Amino acid sequence: MADKTARLISREEVAEGTMAFHFEKPSGFSFRAGQFADLTLTDPLETDAEGNPRTFSIASPPFANELVFTTRMRNTAFKRSLKELTLTTKLKISPAGGSFTLHKNLAKPAVFLAGGIGITPFLSMVQQADRDRLSQKLYLFYSNRRPEDTAFLDTLRALETTNPRFSLICTMTEMSKSKKEWKGETALIDKEMLCRHLANLQGPIYYIAGPPAMVKAMRETLVSAGVEKNDIRTDEFVGY
Repeated sequence: MADKTARLISREEVAEGTMAFHFEKPSGFSFRAGQFADLTLTDPLETDAEGNPRTFSIASPPFANELVFTTRMRNTAFKRSLKELTLTTKLKISPAGGSFTLHKNLAKPAVFLAGGIGITPFLSMVQQADRDRLSQKLYLFYSNRRPEDTAFLDTLRALETTNPRFSLICTMTEMSKSKKEWKGETALIDKEMLCRHLANLQGPIYYIAGPPAMVKAMRETLVSAGVEKNDIRTDEFVGY
């Protein structure tokens, strides 16, 4: 498939320092929940040695009529240019790729382990599962420093109310730096936390997405708990 062009229709801050960019979905663009695409600035205000394309997980579900890409707004030429784009600007989008998608055996639960902006592929998966009314059990463990840093928290909470097979477990690890109240988990995701929310650690398929250090730690935790390596799938989010 050839690259498509997509028009920027809106952008919004979805957490402190995190923005979501909404594009019209090009005709004929298809993907599976959890996949990614390359987004390329065609005439950026500035560029650097990294060039004009970047890879993003698609945060919106396949059934939506838009494509949403969400990112931490670090101080790079690409992100400064992206933030300053005027609405209706067209960007180039590659065909979707990647195998970080929900397994098809509905009898096996899916356990999602997300760190920070690693939530994006899981948001797409959970929204699509809700729309499809899948019988599959889904558990999302979502770790952030503070509620202020937590993208899509309200959306995920709403999905938990509409899908009885979906369980959301959020943890905030630096509440001493927050101005908000929090009554949920406050520890790093570990074996003890998983055991409190899952009936059996062996059996589900695990999906881990987030910074490389978090992905590595979660994989080691699962393997040491007896989870088969073939039941663990990962997606590392490297800053740029």
